[in-house]
Amino acid sequence: MKFMATKPVILASGSPRRKELLGLLGFPFEVIPSHVSEDLAIDDMDGRQYVEALAKEKTMAVAQLHDSAIVIGADTIVSLDGRIYPKPDDAEEAKRFLEELSNNTHTVTTGVGIYVNGEVVTFSVETKVTFRELDIALIDAYVASGDPMDKAGAYGIQTAGALFVDKIEGDYHAVVGLPIAELAARLQGLGLISIGGPVH
Repeated sequence: MKFMATKPVILASGSPRRKELLGLLGFPFEVIPSHVSEDLAIDDMDGRQYVEALAKEKTMAVAQLHDSAIVIGADTIVSLDGRIYPKPDDAEEAKRFLEELSNNTHTVTTGVGIYVNGEVVTFSVETKVTFRELDIALIDAYVASGDPMDKAGAYGIQTAGALFVDKIEGDYHAVVGLPIAELAARLQGLGLISIGGPVH
């Protein structure tokens, strides 16, 4: 199955995981990372507001230079009991994150921005992930591998972080970084892509 897009498409993210997922839709696209700081003030925002605001900022940063394209940006956060777990700053913080997520159910929220014709449409998807009780030796070995350092919440569900997971309620691909089924539906709803041929 292959979709066709009405305009050139740009993915405003350097994430190889998001690139792979967007590639499932079959149309060509360019990758231009946004390089937007992820240090938005989060005091007055819940998880969904935060990721949608950041996804919009990332999308607009690239769209300003490529305003004739469809630009897609995204951001993912992990939260537990109202606390947001971003990408860890160092190995010690990664260990602390994983110890706190151990034997708990946290929320993974991915926000997506879609730019077209001067406007950004945003949406977000929440998924519940329950961790097993994690052995300290397993946490130490995982952190030492370097895998958690570029990932929200200090784990990658599509890599060895999968060993931590007891169950998932919601969209697995949103946890990886891009809710591809919902994104495809939104792009179709906006008339930006169609199956098998250009939109007329």
